[in-house]
Amino acid sequence: MPALACCVDSAVTPPGCALAWDGSLSASAAVPVSLIFGAPPPPSEVDGGSHWSPSHSSSLYKVDGWGAPYFVVNSSGNISVRPHGRSTMSHQEIDLLKIVKKVSDPKSSGGLGLQLPLIVRLPDVLKNRLESLQSAFEFAIQTQGYEAHYQGVYPVKCNQDRFVVEDIVRFGSSFRFGLEAGSKPELLLAMSCLCKGNPEALLVCNGFKDAEYISLALLSRKMALNTVIVLEQEEELDLVIDISKKLSVRPVVGVRAKLRTKHTGHFGSTSGEKGKFGLNTFQILRVVKKLEEAGMLDCFQLLHFHIGSQIPSTSLLTDGVSEAAQIYCELVRLGANMQVIDIGGGLGIDYDGSKSAESDISVSYSLEEYSTAVVQSIRYVCDRRNVKHPVLCSESGRAIVSHHSVLIFEAVSASVPAAPAVNQLGLQYLVEALTEDAGADYRNLTDAAMRGEFENCLFYADQLKQRCVEQFKDGSLGIEQLAAVDGLCELVSKEIGSSDPIRTYHVNLSLFTSIPDFWGIGQLFPIVPIHRLEERPGVRGILSDLTCDSDGKIDKFIGGDSSLPLHELEGGGRGRYLLGMFLGGAYEEALGGVHNLFGGPSVVRVSQSDGPHSFAVTRATPGPSCGDVLRVMQHEPELMFETLKHRAEEYCGSGNGSGVDTDDDDHGMATNNNHDHNMNNNSALASSLARSFHNMPYLVVPSSCSLTANGGGFYYCNEEEYNAVVDSNSASEDEQWSYCCA
Repeated sequence: MPALACCVDSAVTPPGCALAWDGSLSASAAVPVSLIFGAPPPPSEVDGGSHWSPSHSSSLYKVDGWGAPYFVVNSSGNISVRPHGRSTMSHQEIDLLKIVKKVSDPKSSGGLGLQLPLIVRLPDVLKNRLESLQSAFEFAIQTQGYEAHYQGVYPVKCNQDRFVVEDIVRFGSSFRFGLEAGSKPELLLAMSCLCKGNPEALLVCNGFKDAEYISLALLSRKMALNTVIVLEQEEELDLVIDISKKLSVRPVVGVRAKLRTKHTGHFGSTSGEKGKFGLNTFQILRVVKKLEEAGMLDCFQLLHFHIGSQIPSTSLLTDGVSEAAQIYCELVRLGANMQVIDIGGGLGIDYDGSKSAESDISVSYSLEEYSTAVVQSIRYVCDRRNVKHPVLCSESGRAIVSHHSVLIFEAVSASVPAAPAVNQLGLQYLVEALTEDAGADYRNLTDAAMRGEFENCLFYADQLKQRCVEQFKDGSLGIEQLAAVDGLCELVSKEIGSSDPIRTYHVNLSLFTSIPDFWGIGQLFPIVPIHRLEERPGVRGILSDLTCDSDGKIDKFIGGDSSLPLHELEGGGRGRYLLGMFLGGAYEEALGGVHNLFGGPSVVRVSQSDGPHSFAVTRATPGPSCGDVLRVMQHEPELMFETLKHRAEEYCGSGNGSGVDTDDDDHGMATNNNHDHNMNNNSALASSLARSFHNMPYLVVPSSCSLTANGGGFYYCNEEEYNAVVDSNSASEDEQWSYCCA
């Protein structure tokens, strides 16, 4: 008889059977382990044996696919960065775990005392991406006999961080790399940065424009910047003509053309004839006529278009570029002084390592294949039309910045499936309270268990549970009895192998702040443990963030998986476990909000060096404090602090603290002692309040202290360790607010 029947039929216990389930199945009730426990893949899928190595983890998480050539699993089982791509030598690789240790260790231990979550910026990777893009186009130009050059621009909307933009201008100066702006603040940013760039670098002005935007763009030409105003709407041309005459500036004008070519899916929704931006052919002809009438047709020098982000294949790219090249040649025929064709964005990256044209998060081409398709298509059309080859420009933001940034965060706890608590007394108590229909379900469940009919077991268990829930709602069943039926049904599911093996890992992160594209458009990013990859992951899990929002979870992963292979948390579910989100350097920081008032992560800039650990932290910035995010929502933390301090002094700092009568001789001494005690207590309360305003909103997880779940919150080993970590993250004494009464 199946062991399941032994524990289900507790009212009349069969001879020789235990009264409580012992966790085992008899041979007749055996279920394959692979059906009971979800993947990680069995050994046969990876290596055909029980041995596990870092290379197996690399295959499991597809690191060799999406990570190449910048990320690898090293021999220690940690993720390493190859900052110079394929040119990186072994001693130049940077271990991400060592970066986290340096950054998060307390200052007293030689660390920087920063709190996670953490963004690690890698300027060497950014430089390599720029150089690789430039080299790919230069190679295509040379091999195709193209008679003009390539000079790209970086669309700052992808990541407007000052140091990212300044790095791109500096790294790209030798090959005239420029910037693209889509708003007035982005234009101001680009103008300032390009003052230190190559004078031939393009400043492409996209987006909707008013008189102030156009005036700024024209002023930048007066400042000897190579600025091009790209018309998104026909009406913008009137402003350009009028303001340029008032400022006595000869503008350089381009138009954004709406192509017929578009690709399907989310990233293609801004392309095609119905796209949000650009002019159709009829409007372009009116622009030509109006410029000619104003004596400014020579100012028309650039054609811009955008097929859509994440162009999946070179065949689609070729179609779009060829169509645009025909428009370019027609503009030359009409007398425009055409010089540049700007192919826009669309150069995609492979988020899942599949190299597939069928996925929104992958592409089927390399940088070299992309560049060759562009150069070949434009050369072919221009040669047929006997038109001089134009300067080539692209706005490849995602492809430039995605790889250079890694988001690192920590799993602070995980749900652990509890063993069902089923005993004879509890079940007898339950059976006595069941209605006639529920009692029939229980007896049918027992009979099905005796016969080993697993499908029927599940059916009757579910039906029994539903009836008991209704009884509980009616008040005819107690909570102890409801718990007993819950335990019984969980036991049935576990024995049969239908219970959910997926665990929930609670991570010290806000999804809405740090990975908003996952929530907003379902964008998937590679998420991988950055250490312990020499170990076989033993469970699968989803990730749940800190926010009080049911959408604050990650339950879709690259490869189409609804869970992620993960390791058991060390120390009984309370150890430190670090994960990294990769390829998120574009858009995520700019789009992130302050849901639940969780601000952005701490940020460090890490460069490769010849030191013992192969890296140097060249800049470190703590994440926004509680006070910072409160200010974003128009609160005034300093006034809040004073209000709370006075309240704490009123309710928490009064009383003589002794509760004992004193004689007259001792009264004065006791009064002084109590006064000193209250002053010290008030000072400690004020310090605690101020520290809360100055610290980040995220959980403080000391690396030296095990973290224990306690209900819905978390507590630390002891107060000294907590304060040591908090103090290392706090502002210096002269930056703290005054504790004195206002």
